[in-house]
Amino acid sequence: MSLRDLPTLNAILNATSALLLLTGFILIKAGRRSAHRLAMLSALACSTLFLTSYLVYHWSVGSVHFQGQGTIRTVYFTILVTHTVLAVAILPLIAMTLSRALQQRFDKHRRIARVTLPLWAYVSVTGVVVYVMLYRL
Repeated sequence: MSLRDLPTLNAILNATSALLLLTGFILIKAGRRSAHRLAMLSALACSTLFLTSYLVYHWSVGSVHFQGQGTIRTVYFTILVTHTVLAVAILPLIAMTLSRALQQRFDKHRRIARVTLPLWAYVSVTGVVVYVMLYRL
C-alpha cells in the first residue's frame, strides 16, 4: 500500500464505520446489548484508523484542491464545511458517549447517544461523499 492508496482506504474506513453505526443502532433497538457494544467499538476502531490514515496522508501530501466549477463546487464546499465542523465537534461527543456506556450509566449514555449517533453517521457518510467528489469525479 502506498501513500496514493490512503484516500481510498479512508473512504472504505468511513463507509465501514457508517455501516457499523447503523448495525449498532439496529442491534440496540433489538435489545442485543453485547452485539451493539461490539458494533459500536468496531465503528470507533474504524473511525480511529481513518483519522490516523487521514492525518498521515495530509501531513505528507498537504491539501488537495477540488477542481470542479459552478454548482458542483458550491455543493462540494457546503458538504465539506459541514463535514469538517461536525468532524471536530463529534470527537468529544463520542468520548462522552463511550465513557457513559463503559461506566454503565446507560440513562445518560442513551441521552447523548441520540445526538452522537446521527452526527457521527453524517460525518462518516459525508466523508465518503467528499472522497468521491474530490478523487472520483
